[in-house]
Amino acid sequence: MSNQTLVTEFILQGFSETPQLQASLFGLFLTLYSVALCSNSLFVTTIIFSSGLHTPMYFFLVNLAVLDVACACTVVPKLLETLVAGKRTISYKGCMTQMFFLSWSVAAEVLLFTAMAYDRYVAICQPLHYSTLMSPRVCAMLAGAVWSISVLGAGVNTCLMLSLTFCGPNVIHHFFCEIPPLLLLSCSSTYVNDIMTIVADIFFAVFNFLLTMVSYGFIISTILKIRTAEGKRRAFSTCSSHLTVVTMYYSTVIYTYLSPGSSYSPGTGKIMAVLYSTVSPTLNPLIYTLRNKDVKAALKKVFTFLAEKL
Repeated sequence: MSNQTLVTEFILQGFSETPQLQASLFGLFLTLYSVALCSNSLFVTTIIFSSGLHTPMYFFLVNLAVLDVACACTVVPKLLETLVAGKRTISYKGCMTQMFFLSWSVAAEVLLFTAMAYDRYVAICQPLHYSTLMSPRVCAMLAGAVWSISVLGAGVNTCLMLSLTFCGPNVIHHFFCEIPPLLLLSCSSTYVNDIMTIVADIFFAVFNFLLTMVSYGFIISTILKIRTAEGKRRAFSTCSSHLTVVTMYYSTVIYTYLSPGSSYSPGTGKIMAVLYSTVSPTLNPLIYTLRNKDVKAALKKVFTFLAEKL
């Protein structure tokens, strides 16, 4: 090891090197990134300035929008630079920083999904106790737990990655720095990292997914007991958007982080990463807006106000 040169920068393989395809990909990701930033910012602004939306559900949706923006901003700018300028290198520190913020945002989102599922469970299954069980203090504690636990988890994985030695190949078969492809480049043993990656994924993804599904099991059971069709429709409409987002997000994250080491497929990993790092932040605010009359009414008021000012 003493005769080998330590890696000071990595090379991101990215996507195709064909100029025509790169131009198309640049346009696609720029569009997705712009829509993600604008839609999430508008969504947060609408909720902040609409007193009727100051409820626990929308409080958690604001947190989700912030995390979506953080995830997109961690990944997409470097990807756009790679596509338009051809600069595929990223420094060692830059790579570790990107990996930390990505791990943090992903972990925080899955924890937040569990908190949101609990909120829907209380609203539908325990409506008489909702104001007590989901008080502002409880919501603040849940949000604080989401942010602090996710930062801790990302910090542990990043510290373990920093303890590895990178002295050989430095080409990352991905378009950003992510744990599975980085482990393949290590010159030292990644046994502890592999174990911790699986443990973290079981806790953050599998365990929280099961909690979410259990919550929705109780919710569906309660909805089926409602006698009127209108009551069932209204109850289910408050949960369908969240269930759609959760299913889409978990299916990509669980695959990515349960495939460490030699079983990791770079091609499939890129597709999954595109879904949870760019497509999901773009679609989330649209899903929650298009199926929610209250948000659409609040958006109409915001647009009316802006039109009057302009």
